[in-house]
Amino acid sequence: MLRKILNSVIENSLQPIESTLYPSAFNLKETSHFSWLLNYAPCFPISTQNIRIITEPKQFYDAIIDNCKNAKKRITLVSLYLGNGKLEKEIVDTVRNNTSFKENKLEVNVLLDYTRGSRFQNNSRKMLQPLLQDNTNCNISLYHTPVLRGVYKKLTPNRWNELYGLQHMKMYIFDDTLIISGANLSNDYFTNRQDRYFMIQDKGLSDFYCGLVNRVQKFSLQMDKNDKLTLSNDWQYSPYEGSKYKFIKKSGDLIEQYLIDSKNEQNTHKNKGHDTWVFPLVQMGQLGIEQDSQVTEKILAETPEGSRLNIASGYFNLTSQYMETLINSSRGTCSILMAHPEANGFLGAKGAAGGIPYAYSLIAYKFKKKCIKYGQNKRLILLEYFKKGWTYHAKGLWYYPPNSKYPCLTLIGSPNFGGRSVKKDLESQLALITENEDLKKQLHKECTELYEMGLPEKTERTVPKWVYLFVFLFRDFF
Repeated sequence: MLRKILNSVIENSLQPIESTLYPSAFNLKETSHFSWLLNYAPCFPISTQNIRIITEPKQFYDAIIDNCKNAKKRITLVSLYLGNGKLEKEIVDTVRNNTSFKENKLEVNVLLDYTRGSRFQNNSRKMLQPLLQDNTNCNISLYHTPVLRGVYKKLTPNRWNELYGLQHMKMYIFDDTLIISGANLSNDYFTNRQDRYFMIQDKGLSDFYCGLVNRVQKFSLQMDKNDKLTLSNDWQYSPYEGSKYKFIKKSGDLIEQYLIDSKNEQNTHKNKGHDTWVFPLVQMGQLGIEQDSQVTEKILAETPEGSRLNIASGYFNLTSQYMETLINSSRGTCSILMAHPEANGFLGAKGAAGGIPYAYSLIAYKFKKKCIKYGQNKRLILLEYFKKGWTYHAKGLWYYPPNSKYPCLTLIGSPNFGGRSVKKDLESQLALITENEDLKKQLHKECTELYEMGLPEKTERTVPKWVYLFVFLFRDFF
């Protein structure tokens, strides 16, 4: 029933209509173009002074440490995994040494992926175990995809079992401050792996994401101080045993109802005096939640002539639908920044994973050929990020209205715009819309500095023959 309600809202909002819930939210023509977003997601008016764009991995790490040290009421860490090195240990130790944590006044919630968080003997679970041993006001959860079950769970080795679906959201909440990113809590992301990071201080937005995380934790596996995993006390559906249908339906309904309630509650009023608005978007394809892909598709499709899109993805593997939309529906110019093979985190990996950089080059080559075929190769431009000694993981989108020097909208978060993001993983990103000139300039600066590292694409590379079959069979798995 809830699926039908949400789908009805989505179908209606695909029409170019103005929102009746929030008719005067946007003041300018270039932002009112996005008033349809109010039909999709809760809207949080944000004071621009409470938004900080972080551009460097070390700044990201320092922000994590500082906030872990100073949080008073809550810390929520959501990542694919936590690394097992010195920098990651410092995060755990900083939380343990937090005065409020020692006094049992600080609530700590951690949500990771089960398969990635359990890989290696010294894994994320071992790193986090001291938090549970120190404090009873701590909850560590690991999301387990409902697809990995039966013979697949028994026979699929570590690393390969991550192909079935992951917890991929990247959000870090400290009291009323949210850091949203595509970066994991791991050494490379703190040193020489380029990503994007926004820090936003807002209680309503932080409350929304804490509520979302709590609901995902409900149907995730709970870890105790002895590293034993069990179901939540008030949840009876195992992700890997029993009825797969029941798990998907119950967990999907739980998230869907939360999104509907949050949208209805948040969009019933307007905070005056704001010129920036944030819409949290969620994608959980295996659970039937498709909010983010619907919004992304509409943004791409309705880009008017004279406008400009800049799209970033560490892994060039846009869905076929996104590709078709960019070629056939979008009217603005579009530059896509992807990783150069030498900036790809899979370069040099053992086995089939080592072929993934070639696979992305092959997919980009095929996309370029299609652009040429339809006469769109001058409007759609591919670039490859290259910075010696660095890997590239940034993702998102910047929208520049017609005749505008600066963007008024950005997407920032965990999705890569590929099949995994749309169909398999748990994802979330923010759509941020602003009429504030200073913030527009900051967005433009962030975008420009990334693109300055972009080289003209070179997709015609020698690709091992087996990679062609690999891409054909497993494109939505990486």
